[in-house]
Amino acid sequence: MTDSEHYTKLENMMHSASFVQLTGARVSNKKGEAHITLPVKKDFYHAAGAMHGALYFLALDNAAFFAANSLVKNIFVLTTSFTTYITRPVSEGVVKAIGKVVNQNRSQFICESVLYDSNGKEIARATGIFVRSKIPLSDKIGYK
Repeated sequence: MTDSEHYTKLENMMHSASFVQLTGARVSNKKGEAHITLPVKKDFYHAAGAMHGALYFLALDNAAFFAANSLVKNIFVLTTSFTTYITRPVSEGVVKAIGKVVNQNRSQFICESVLYDSNGKEIARATGIFVRSKIPLSDKIGYK
């Protein structure tokens, strides 16, 4: 399988997830990097009128996860640790998370992701550790 085919299958896997379908999030992959876009909707607001932190986490974690899994063609990776820093509220537009693998060894991937608002201003960042699971990448989990 080519890298391009792998990236397309990863994108299909994310887009087939029920929760992701509810949010309208989209992913694009390349080697060691992933970009997630997420429309900001009033349905995602907390009581103070800005997007809830759970959606920040979704974008940041998925960007880091897909960056890591872009380097693994046979096994689903798992998030084992993820630290998130939310620095600004957002209440309109489309946010974009960029995740990158910054270090890897035999057992883990260390990734960073940054979330930007529609004007390109940083609104959050995160770091995470990902490991290979025992779950094969297959059409059963949307990898097709």
